Amino acid sequence: MNTVLPTTLELHGVRLEPLGAHHADGLRAAASDGQLWQLRVTSVPAPDEVDAYIDKAIEQRPTRLAFAVIDIASGALVGTTSYHDIVPAIGRLEIGYTWYAKRWQRSHVNTSCKLLLMTHAFEALGAALVGLRTDNFNHASQAAIERLGANKDGVLRHHALRRDGTVRDTVMYSITAGEWPEIKAHLRYKLAQHGTP
Repeated sequence: MNTVLPTTLELHGVRLEPLGAHHADGLRAAASDGQLWQLRVTSVPAPDEVDAYIDKAIEQRPTRLAFAVIDIASGALVGTTSYHDIVPAIGRLEIGYTWYAKRWQRSHVNTSCKLLLMTHAFEALGAALVGLRTDNFNHASQAAIERLGANKDGVLRHHALRRDGTVRDTVMYSITAGEWPEIKAHLRYKLAQHGTP
């Protein structure tokens, strides 16, 4: 697999650009739309935690590459997503740390982002497998991942700490390079259903 370098990707009015300190105000506004940091099963930063959240994401390179998600038409930052747990030696990476302002949830944004990230991972980077994971109680996230066509690999029990101090089970999913063409066609179909060409 090729080295994962900071890059900018665009599709269907959505731009992914490397997350940086200049995105802090936009990220605070996105998190405040729905007070997303109050959700127990996500890792959305509270407004006063945004700067540290961005700093940590940058420090985690090269095993994580975080993106700001931008609505091109308005220029608004609508959320963030990342490649993470990048292991070039075996051609594996994961997509996660994904969240969007409440008004952008259940829109074309998540499908566009996943299509951008997976196309880049499989077709530019040469990934053999893209993984996704979520909290066992984050049923909305599990449903979204399953709508992508990802395979449910299993559950890692007692796997990670939540913000409230409890320990979550983590539900693991994956898509292989061989499965990608059919999933790509499915994502394009879903975007067409949203009215995005």
